[in-house]
Amino acid sequence: MQLYGSTTSPYVRRLRIWLAEDQYEFVKIDIMSKEGHKILKQKNPVLKVPMLFDGEQAIYDSRIIYRYINEKFGQREQLSWNDENNITMIDGANDSFVEVFLLRRSGIEGDDIMFINRQNKRIDLLLEQLNDKVAAGEFDQWQYPAISLYCLLDWITFRELYDISALDSLVAFHAKHAQRNDVKETFPQV
Repeated sequence: MQLYGSTTSPYVRRLRIWLAEDQYEFVKIDIMSKEGHKILKQKNPVLKVPMLFDGEQAIYDSRIIYRYINEKFGQREQLSWNDENNITMIDGANDSFVEVFLLRRSGIEGDDIMFINRQNKRIDLLLEQLNDKVAAGEFDQWQYPAISLYCLLDWITFRELYDISALDSLVAFHAKHAQRNDVKETFPQV
């Protein structure tokens, strides 16, 4: 199995952490470079990372990759509907952060821009709800939902996209897992 992706993508990183004890090859590509974009275009019509290749089988989305590997290795984890909803919330926040990040890199910023304003409101709402869910113990197990949340928080901290200091449960959750070996080994600068 080959997992293609960038070291900075929170979607790629969550799979790298989850797969830490499995046999797979991580193929690092810089999707912002000309060569990386060329590889992405050749291998994935969605033009996103991560992407997984297992023999002739190609899988293009982190949630589908998770499901594929989970089934391939005999249901290592069983997600509840609540877990699925939590991952959807994490992905929603992640997607909004990526959009805002890409706009900033393109020189487009401002609270007066409707699209950015809506993304920021969505981010605030989702992070507040995720903070409450962490406080309620919904992310106590270090499984795919918790790994996904950690990768989101670490990415927004790494990219300096959001100050989570007012969200006590998220701050504590992030600090609790920061020294894990699988987390340190996949830090974006490694």
